[in-house]
Order: sequence, then C-alpha cells, then structure tokens
Amino acid sequence: MAKTFRTWEPEQRWLLPPAVHEFVPPGHLAHFIRELVRDELDLTAILAVYDDERGQPPYHPVMMTALLLYAYCQGVYASRRIAQACEQRLDFMAVTALAQPDFRTISDFRKRHLAALSGLFTQVLRLCAQAGLVKLGHVALDGTKIKANASKHKAMSYGRMQQAEAALAAEVAGWLERAAAADATDDAALGADQRGDELPAWVREKQQRLAKIRAAKAALEAEAVRGAQERGDAPPPDGAPPAPPDKAQRNFTDPESRIMKGPDGFVQAYNAQIAVDAASQVIVAQLVTNQGSDAPHFEPLVAQIKANTGRQAQEASADAGYCSEHNLQVARRRHITAYIATGRQRHGQATATGARRGHRGGLVAAMRTKLRRGGRRSRYRLRKGTVEPVFGITKHARGFRQFLLRGVTKVAGEFSLVTTAHNLCKLAAAA
Repeated sequence: MAKTFRTWEPEQRWLLPPAVHEFVPPGHLAHFIRELVRDELDLTAILAVYDDERGQPPYHPVMMTALLLYAYCQGVYASRRIAQACEQRLDFMAVTALAQPDFRTISDFRKRHLAALSGLFTQVLRLCAQAGLVKLGHVALDGTKIKANASKHKAMSYGRMQQAEAALAAEVAGWLERAAAADATDDAALGADQRGDELPAWVREKQQRLAKIRAAKAALEAEAVRGAQERGDAPPPDGAPPAPPDKAQRNFTDPESRIMKGPDGFVQAYNAQIAVDAASQVIVAQLVTNQGSDAPHFEPLVAQIKANTGRQAQEASADAGYCSEHNLQVARRRHITAYIATGRQRHGQATATGARRGHRGGLVAAMRTKLRRGGRRSRYRLRKGTVEPVFGITKHARGFRQFLLRGVTKVAGEFSLVTTAHNLCKLAAAA
C-alpha cells in the first residue's frame, strides 16, 4: 500500500487570504516591533515633516520606522537587502502589511529622519526601565573600533601631501602648457562641435586629485591651528601658523574617520562607546566619536546615563583604557563607586599590579590598591560578562561590523539605531 502524503498544490488559490498576524507565529518579534512602534513610541518629530498635501501619498512613516527597527534587529542594514526582505520574507511582510518600498525609498527615509530616529534610543530605554530591566546597580563601560565606510588606503599623511602637491602641480602645469600649444591642431582635428580647448580626461583626473590633496592639506592645517589655540600654545616667533605633524592623516573618502588600532590591526574606523546595565545587558548610554582613546569618553557616558534614565549608576567598571585621575574624580563627584583597571589585565588576576606610565599616586594608586585587595571577588569581574557580550552580539550575531554612512554625525545616528535594536530585543525577550 502506497504512503499517503499531505496535499501540496502550489496553484491552489485561497478563498480567504490570511491576515498579517498569520504570517508568523504569535509572540514573534515582528509582531512585537510593529505594535510597539505603533502604540508606544512618539513619532511626532517624524510625522511633523509631512505637511504638504501635494504629490503621491508616501508610505506611512510609522510603518517605515517599524521596518527599519525590525531590520536592524535582524541584522539587515543595507537598504537593498531590506527592500529584498520585504519581497521575500514573511516576517518582514508581517511588519509592512505586504507593502514593498524600494531601496531608494528606504534609504531616503533613513537619511531624512536620521536625527529623529536617533532619539528613539531614549524612548526605548525608558520602556526598558518601565519593564524593570534598568537597575543601574552596576554599569560596565567599553568601546570598540567599527570600520568606517572608507578604506585606510584612501588616507594620506600631511608629509606625503606636501610632496604629492608639488609633484602633481608641476605635472599638471606641464600638461596645461602642452594642451595650450596644441589648441589650433585640436580644433582642426576635433571638428566644429568641439571648442578644442577641453582638457583630456587624464588631465582632469590629475587636477581633481590635486584639488582634493590641497583641500585635505588645508583642513589638517586648520586643525593644527585650532589645536594650538585650545592648548594655549604660544605663537611661533616668525608669526607663521603652526603646521600639523608630517604623520597627521586625512581620508579622502570619509575625512572625519580616523585610522585606529583595532584587534586585527590598524583600520579606518570610528570609536563606538556603550554603557551596559549588568542586570539585563540593556545599553543605557551610547555615543560614537573619531577619537581613538577611550579615556575622554568616560565622563560623557556617565553624564548620558543620568540624562537618559534620570538616575545615576551606583557602580561603574571599565578597563584600563579609561583610567585617569580625571575620570576617577568624575566618578567620585557623581557618587559612583568606580572599578577601573589601572593596567593591563593578567591571567588569574583582577588587574595588573604594575602601574601604567603616568598612573602614579593619587586616585589611581588608591584604585590599584583597591582592585588588588579585592582579587577575584572584586566587582570589576562583572565588566567582561556585562559589556563585552553586547559587542559580540552586535558584531557577530547581528553582523554589524562596518558603518554604511559617512561623517561622525551620520555614523552616530546609525549606531543609535543599532543600540536601539539591541534594547528592543532585550525588551521583547522580557515581555
């Protein structure tokens, strides 16, 4: 007797089409994100932009916001991949109710409302607090280098700019002289439709590169002048403005990104910083800068914790990159019990007993003694298990290893969406 199989008739049409709620199982993240964005988030800043009644009706901004947040929760960031998911994935269809915005619409919506979308981080964090996920008993801080949308091979040092500018200027000048001498011949050869004085493409490309080098060189020189003014340096005896060091670099693709040292060597990157609540791994503060050092970000992060939640963390832990007298004074002034490593951690020790260069005496010495006495029982042990898994989830589980946008302001908005998605996943798991 032949085996009986379940019916499979791809051509069979449904008499009653399924509802959006039937696309994915109850309790799915797609339902959670869609309803939360529609019912809980204040999108006034986005909706207020649409005040012109002319033209085709756009896709609903609430739907587009839910689509972006859900895509980030799923590790889908590129607008083309999001548009493709709207056509092929049932979970995305459950969010959009079968709407299929094209990739350009998605990209333009993200760029147009990036500032307002960044503000959703605070709203979602407050929802996490209402759900009891934000305790602020212990908060761990850390930073990671995330690749910029630019290659480090497109960067040039100030010293190299000076050499290249002179060489290119001489080369272009020679070409222009030869081009001017050949104008009459070119007119006869090219015909009446051409003036005969157009520059060849290979000349224009060199001129464009020379213009880029000069603009980047001027920007580095302006930065050197601003830095000298901020430090209060005395002007040179000859009155000339201070020149940047020869090793100072600027990237032609994303000038605001910097070459930074990451775990895999030097990369063209931004420094992404987060503060994470130890009770639930909810991100309570986040920012992005183009400063490679972690130390300057301690004070802005703890200030943002208070601004975002209305309360200050009781304890804060951070690795040796944040250790400084200033940061320990900030923690004391804000009544935060700090656990900041004073040196590179060694296997089997809470922190290294040796002091880092410049970390002698004062609050740093007291911190070193405090961590050494605490040993394995020190609260510093909470740091690794709190903040490092969040970066692991972000980079490996959700695949966010490189920014799509360029410029520190846009990159900060993009990272805000990434951290908002992380908190949404934590909120959904607790619901």
